[in-house]
Amino acid sequence: MMQFLLHPPRFLFFTGKGGVGKTSIACSSALQLAGEGRRVLLVSTDPASNVGQVFGVKIGNQVTPLTHASPNMFALEIDPQAAAQAYRERMVAPVRGVLPEAVVKSIEEQLSGACTTEIAAFDEFTALLVESERTASYDHIIFDTAPTGHTIRLLQLPGAWSGFLDTSKGGGSCLGTLSGLEKQRTQYKSAVNALADPLRTRLVLVARAQQATLREVARTHEELASVGLLKQHLVINGVLPAGEVDQDELATAIYRREQAALSAMPEVLKGLPQDQVELKPFNLVGLNALCQLLELKSATTPEPQIALPEALVAPDLSSLVDEFAGDGHGLIMLMGKGGVGKTTLAASIAVELADRGLQVHLSTSDPAAHLADTLEGSRENLTVSRIDPEAETERYRRLILETQGVHLDAEGLALLEEDLRSPCTEEIAVFQAFSRIIREASDRFVIMDTAPTGHTLLLLDATGAYHREVTRQARNKDMAPLTPLMQLQDQGETKVIIVTLAEPTPVLEAAGLQADLRRAGIEPWAWVINNSVAAAMPHSPLLRQRAQNELREIEAVATLHAKRFAIVPLLKQEPVGKDQLLALSKPLSIKSQA
Repeated sequence: MMQFLLHPPRFLFFTGKGGVGKTSIACSSALQLAGEGRRVLLVSTDPASNVGQVFGVKIGNQVTPLTHASPNMFALEIDPQAAAQAYRERMVAPVRGVLPEAVVKSIEEQLSGACTTEIAAFDEFTALLVESERTASYDHIIFDTAPTGHTIRLLQLPGAWSGFLDTSKGGGSCLGTLSGLEKQRTQYKSAVNALADPLRTRLVLVARAQQATLREVARTHEELASVGLLKQHLVINGVLPAGEVDQDELATAIYRREQAALSAMPEVLKGLPQDQVELKPFNLVGLNALCQLLELKSATTPEPQIALPEALVAPDLSSLVDEFAGDGHGLIMLMGKGGVGKTTLAASIAVELADRGLQVHLSTSDPAAHLADTLEGSRENLTVSRIDPEAETERYRRLILETQGVHLDAEGLALLEEDLRSPCTEEIAVFQAFSRIIREASDRFVIMDTAPTGHTLLLLDATGAYHREVTRQARNKDMAPLTPLMQLQDQGETKVIIVTLAEPTPVLEAAGLQADLRRAGIEPWAWVINNSVAAAMPHSPLLRQRAQNELREIEAVATLHAKRFAIVPLLKQEPVGKDQLLALSKPLSIKSQA
């Protein structure tokens, strides 16, 4: 059995970078514990939860029995947006008609950002961490996606519960109105205590054998440890078995790359209890797949003879670049689930355009971006920048403290400073920097490597809010200024590219992202299927099985989802440096013969 499931406490939290397999491992763990006769409640707090897809049932925001999986299995998907709306109403209702309307509107504005959504989701499952009739029947409660260190810090803040309430008149924070929060003080305190108690809670950090992913999970480890969540386990998911390297150059290259990343993992992770989960030949959907995921040696082996097309004939990345290069300028935004390779593809497109003599500004709003490592130095015609969330947020924090904070006492100032460490603040600060950069697209190409899907949509929410406010304030509607949202909605100025992998969950989430963008009036211009095993024409039985599985998802993208698309193969070498980045956009038929 995996170490992280030995003598499990009542609560298990699975967290990690997008695309590493948190949901699959959480579902498989729940199934294994239920199979041992324990009653298990599986809870997802992911806005793009796919627990229902994994089990093949509709779950939603209510406890749902998974009797087809096990009579001991139950699941719940917390809807963060619905939770945020209910939370806002609960916080504001007590002060309506009591405080001036302007104060009430100010409180509602405070509760409109990302911080409130995060707190509201936490508020939903704090009840699951406290002993009650609702949870008494479950032996284990498993959470797919853990709270962040910021959430826990905020709930521990003494000023939110005591003196500040007495000295302020209807005061509030991104937690909500303090008078409303007073009623929840005991529940929050019990929940935070449960999270910090290693006898009751275990955190499982999920990663891949990739340097960038391991660096990010190390940051998560340190953040959570700093607020007292010390009982952590590390799971490295999807590691290629050594037995696949014989007579396959691609498998050999992948294996060596992964082993090098594991050898060089951050020191803070090396001391954690660690498990490795082998890459499986099948997609992780359905009960059979979940039952085999955590087996130390898979009971299912790839078929020895798997028929694949002699060559995968499909559009390549260069064909997309050909289409928009003729404009001479414009904004190109790459969006998608975390872990699909947006940074690498953004760099590849930028290098390709710059190599054609066009002026390019490549930038990222992803907190975990590694453009400098990918590009390996400066390039002619290419400017590279990063919207550093920490730097932009610090600049914004100083501005607020120098203006709004000068008249506060020590306790009020402490609360304001904690508020300014919330995701709300980062969202505003990053949006301001984002708006500055995309204005450059009028005379050059601006390529934005955005953050993972959830962060991107929050950024677009901020863009939409700005657009509505500017339009509302404009006296002459015909003279209203061009806003960032208008620029994003204009395909003549902006081309949104959705990046995905040829796997069921990434394709499903990419389709969900496309629907969200369309609701905002933004039409995606193209899809890119990245790291395609099928396009790489492997010889390894395991990789050939995965390649065969990809063909169905490629067909779905081509026929159901995308107006235009391109496929980028999984390369033998890490796509770092100009030559390898340019190799990503070469015709597929040429690659397969190389």
